[in-house]
Amino acid sequence: MIKKKSVVILVADDDADDRLMIFEALKENHLANDIQFVENGEELMDYLHRKGKYSDPAKSPRPGLILLDLNMPKKDGRECLKEIKQNQQIKDIPVIVLTTSKAEEDVYRTYNLGVNSFITKPVTFEALLSITRDLGRYWFEIVELPKSAE
Repeated sequence: MIKKKSVVILVADDDADDRLMIFEALKENHLANDIQFVENGEELMDYLHRKGKYSDPAKSPRPGLILLDLNMPKKDGRECLKEIKQNQQIKDIPVIVLTTSKAEEDVYRTYNLGVNSFITKPVTFEALLSITRDLGRYWFEIVELPKSAE
């Protein structure tokens, strides 16, 4: 049996219902070891740069994986992705887009910006369970992630 790694998952999504469903799906798939949430792109960047209410590393640990919604207020996910992948301190954090968008332009643009995976949010909780199970297996059991550099 492959041992699952303990990795902080940072979920950036403005929809409270989606955040709850993602949390429940991760928890049901035993991936709820440390899940952090932000509600918009500005909060995401503040978290990653440890600004404001995210300044304490003990309360806002460096994520090993980011689940990113594209359509968020204040700063959208596309802008955040571009900033993340251009920043030497955080560009190695894998980013998975998890969004309602099915636009081919979003798929191409996010891959060009350096996203690691693009997933369209499923409609049902059962489908979300399946996706999070597969994500967990792939990202936390199969691949090697970079060690956190605080």
